[in-house]
Amino acid sequence: MQHLSLDEGRSLIKSRQQASSLTVFRCVLADEIGQAFLTLVDGLTSTTQDPETIARSYGHLFALLAGEAELYTGELAGDAWQNHLLDRLLADENAFSRKAEVANWEEIGPSLLQAVRSDLRLLQLLFQFDARLASQAAELCVENPAGAWPRWDAFNALGGQKAGGRLAEMKRKFARSLNWSDLAADLADHHQQTGVGLFGHYRAFRWLRRDGAGSLEGISHPDPIRLDQIIGYEPERQLLIQNTEHFLAGYPANNVLLYGDRGTGKSSTVKSLLNEYGCRGLRMVEVSKQQLDDFPQILTLLRERRERFILFVDDLSFEDDETHYKELKAVLEGGLEARPDNVLLYATSNRRHLIRERFGDRQEGLAEEIHPGDTFEEKLSLSDRFGITLTFLSPDQDRYLNIVEGLARQRRLTIPADALRQRALQWATRHNGRSGRTARQFIDFLTGELGVALSEPLLHQIQELRRLPLPAHEEEPSSQS
Repeated sequence: MQHLSLDEGRSLIKSRQQASSLTVFRCVLADEIGQAFLTLVDGLTSTTQDPETIARSYGHLFALLAGEAELYTGELAGDAWQNHLLDRLLADENAFSRKAEVANWEEIGPSLLQAVRSDLRLLQLLFQFDARLASQAAELCVENPAGAWPRWDAFNALGGQKAGGRLAEMKRKFARSLNWSDLAADLADHHQQTGVGLFGHYRAFRWLRRDGAGSLEGISHPDPIRLDQIIGYEPERQLLIQNTEHFLAGYPANNVLLYGDRGTGKSSTVKSLLNEYGCRGLRMVEVSKQQLDDFPQILTLLRERRERFILFVDDLSFEDDETHYKELKAVLEGGLEARPDNVLLYATSNRRHLIRERFGDRQEGLAEEIHPGDTFEEKLSLSDRFGITLTFLSPDQDRYLNIVEGLARQRRLTIPADALRQRALQWATRHNGRSGRTARQFIDFLTGELGVALSEPLLHQIQELRRLPLPAHEEEPSSQS
């Protein structure tokens, strides 16, 4: 076994001593894996080493790294610990990364740059404590009854996102570098190109409330629907696309209400914008109507970011006794605080006027209020504050069949046109009526049906082949000796 050299041992002790002196990048090690790593190094460098504590710390860190690395969807840069450290470094949101995102390199203060270079040197020492050094250090302190301590440098990531892109290239650059402090300018350029922290890593978010506090949560797998996959309603979508492009170009744009019948693709249309324009800096935040009171807090988080945000409220409507709509009115127009230029609101609803109306609202003699007309006008004014209202109506038969045929072409389904149309109409009669959603549900069912029908003959052939006797030269050997 190759043991730690004297220099490696000194480097290990020095790296732990200086890890606590991180300034700008102090949060890089604040996660569970980072803390588990420091706990292990503490045990290994302690003057009163406790074998049981070291063994437990090593096992805990190994399990955490295994869980992350084996399910990792990209390319691992170095071993599991090194890859984790680089991901944390490049995703860290701090004074340097925030400044680099919005300003040129020359505008970053020299004191900040000095701290950044110092931190990068310290983090490189932790990066160099790789799987080989960790296992050897543990073996010097604790004898493992099962043999050598397992190393975290031979995990198999899931892959999926193959090597490529700015993030992967930046990780490779750090992994190859002999002096991380020389990469400060490259790191600043990376943040300027890709964004910072949560907003650089994710394109879609949801607003959550836990224990009375609200926060943004990144969505790892947003709906992949794209504009060209939505068949029909092209005229209705055109104004929304134009408005979004004006917004991304930095020009004034309108909040949009997509109103219409259920299943007509309103929500899919909004979500498809993220996949169409995410590469141009568009981000989307899903907010429920019950969280409208948090809009001022959300706007504060998004203000001054370089990305452009669409707040997406799906299925927006209110009962006549709900008051959340007052907060929404202030955000749309009329509040003292101006809406940020980089934020728009896109909402979908099955109600044109959003708030339930009753005949009593229009009949002053039946209302309890002295001025019931004012309440009625207040309710109507909410939908008026959306600059653009798009109407999505249930399709007639021809439009419904056009949607079905378009989806069938996308799936490359082989079925006679007459049979496709006849079965599509039968499906609509038995399931939810004509709509874009009904058309997609029918095509999903038809795709499965045709797929099973095509695979059954092949499965039958395989089963028949298994029943045939093996040729003489391939017969299984006799169990008799």
